[in-house]
Amino acid sequence: MAKIGKRTRAAREAFVGKENMSVEEAVTLIKANANAKFDETIEIAMNLGVDPRHADQMVRGVVGLPNGTGKTVRVAVFARGAKAEEATAAGADIVGAEDLMEAVQGGKIDFDRCIATPDMMPVVGRLGKVLGPRNLMPNPKIGTVTMDVKEAVEAAKGGQVQFKAEKGGVVHAGIGKLSFDEAKLVENVRAFVGAVSKAKPAGSKGTYMKKIALSSTMGPGVTVEVDSAVTE
Repeated sequence: MAKIGKRTRAAREAFVGKENMSVEEAVTLIKANANAKFDETIEIAMNLGVDPRHADQMVRGVVGLPNGTGKTVRVAVFARGAKAEEATAAGADIVGAEDLMEAVQGGKIDFDRCIATPDMMPVVGRLGKVLGPRNLMPNPKIGTVTMDVKEAVEAAKGGQVQFKAEKGGVVHAGIGKLSFDEAKLVENVRAFVGAVSKAKPAGSKGTYMKKIALSSTMGPGVTVEVDSAVTE
C-alpha cells in the first residue's frame, strides 16, 4: 500500500466529520486545505435520481458560469466558406471540413469542444463512435450545431460548461480554479446546480438531487447541503 504523505493526511483529517455543509463552508474548507503545487480545479459531482439509460430520464445541458472556469478551452469547428472564416475570426483553434474529419478519424483529437454548422453534420456524423464517448459530438440541443458560429465559439471560450448524466445518474464538472475568490466559486457552484435543476427530465421520479459534493483535483471531497446550493 502506498504511503500517505503528511500533507495529504493532514488534509484528509481536516475533512473528517464534515458533511452536508453550506456551499460557502465547503468552498472555504477546500481552499484552506488544498496543497498541490498547481492551481487545482474545483470539481462538483451531483448524484441525481435518474437512470440515463432511459431516454425520458437523460439529463443534459449547458451553462455559462458567471466567472468562467479558469481553463483554456480548445475549440474545433466543422464549417466551410464564410462560416469557417467566422469561426477563425471568433477564436476557434481548429477549423476544417473533410480534412478535420480525417484528422479525427486518425486519432488526432486535440480539442475540448466541437462545434458544427448544420450542413456539416453528414460529415461529422461519421465520427459518432469517436466523438460520442468523449462527449464531444455536436448537438443542437446544447447549441453546438448552429449557424451562429461566432456566438458558439465565444461561449465555449468564455466559460460555458456542458454537462451530461453518466452511468448511475452522476453529473460531474469543473466549476473554477482554486485561485478564484471564494465568492466567485460559490456563484459558479450555484449557477451550475441551477442549470442541472432546470434540466430535470420528465421521467425523473422521487428525489431529483440526491447528493452534491465538492472537491479539489487532488483533495478530499465534502458533501454540500442540497438546499444551500439551489437558488430559486
